[in-house]
Amino acid sequence: MSLNDHGWGNQPGGGNKGGGNQGPPDLEEIWRDFNRRLSGIFGKKGSGGGDNNGNGNKLPSISPKQFSGGIGVIVGLMVLLWSASGFYIVDASQRGVVLQFGRYKETTEPGLRWRLPWPIQTHETVNLSGVRTVEVGYRGSEKNKVLKEALMLTDDENIVSVQFAVQYLLKDPQAYLFNNRHPDDSVLQAAETAIREVVGKNKMDFVLYEGRDQIAANTQKLIQEILDRYNTGIIVRTVNMQGTQPPEQVQAAFDDAVKAGQDRERQKNEGQAYANDVIPRARGTASRLFEEASGYRQRLVATAEGDASRFKQILTEYAKAPEVTRQRMYLETMQQVYANTSKVMIDAKGGGNLLYLPLDKLMQGAAVAATTVAEPSSAAAATVPSAPTSSVSGAVPPQLEQSLQGDARSRDNLRSRERGIR
Repeated sequence: MSLNDHGWGNQPGGGNKGGGNQGPPDLEEIWRDFNRRLSGIFGKKGSGGGDNNGNGNKLPSISPKQFSGGIGVIVGLMVLLWSASGFYIVDASQRGVVLQFGRYKETTEPGLRWRLPWPIQTHETVNLSGVRTVEVGYRGSEKNKVLKEALMLTDDENIVSVQFAVQYLLKDPQAYLFNNRHPDDSVLQAAETAIREVVGKNKMDFVLYEGRDQIAANTQKLIQEILDRYNTGIIVRTVNMQGTQPPEQVQAAFDDAVKAGQDRERQKNEGQAYANDVIPRARGTASRLFEEASGYRQRLVATAEGDASRFKQILTEYAKAPEVTRQRMYLETMQQVYANTSKVMIDAKGGGNLLYLPLDKLMQGAAVAATTVAEPSSAAAATVPSAPTSSVSGAVPPQLEQSLQGDARSRDNLRSRERGIR
């Protein structure tokens, strides 16, 4: 009889295949057939004293020994499968955590591992290298805002909307699994707490503009401190500031205030640039005037000291030769006076005639004569009277000596003419 038939096709009249009354299968016969086949597998032969199955074949009878042997094989297979269920694989980026009756037992490294099967031991794998992200103030994109998390108060009592993301890794699988019920929610709550504390200690302009990097760094540090205090086994990798802006209801007014602040800064920069241009020049002019005044003062002081020294020297010479010194001083004074004028009118004593002395012409003629003649003539020096100016002849210039000689000649000529007329 086929094992797949199970007696469903048995008919009382033999092998009538055309129909007849069909009944349920004979369970005792099914069991005998299963026992016979199982005994054949293990090399046992069936005994001849069995019952007849109606087809002339004798089936082996059921014995307690055969029944226990079949049960033992089944139990062994089940034990083998149960033991094999304790094998598990841990990836290189993961760590395995073994629990014994629900309590932490050990942490396993990557590779093929075995533990006692369930329900004695169980295991969980934790990914340590995967970067996890928690979003605060938004979900998915910046447009999908969560105002309950984003709005917060600054130190100057202004409201700002802050959106940021926290990326973190796991460093201790045991602490991550057993020290907190919901560690990912703990990261979200710690991040919200930290950002509110950091923003509440800074001004609005600092939060919106120049202080974003510093706020992110301070927030990361504070989040890590909170998570370490809770012993969550999490290490914060980065805090990325997605957006900091005022609330939408006051955005227009805030833009106007920002524009006014920018205009103020621009005007301050223009004024500073003008001051940087004018002040150095004024300082340079003042320094130049100060140096000129200092030089003028030094020059006057030196001139006064020189005049005083010269006066002392003249006084010494005057004490030695009063007449000579007086005459020389007179000639030097006349030389200085005549040097500043080009025309001199002289009133001759006793004659009543007014003489004209063209010094400019005389000086020009003397300059031309000096350029044409290589050496001065010795005869010109002999014509100078030696009586009144013998002691000071070196102090009288040649031009003045020539003019005086010409003046004397003209007076002599005039006198001779007057005598001839008389």
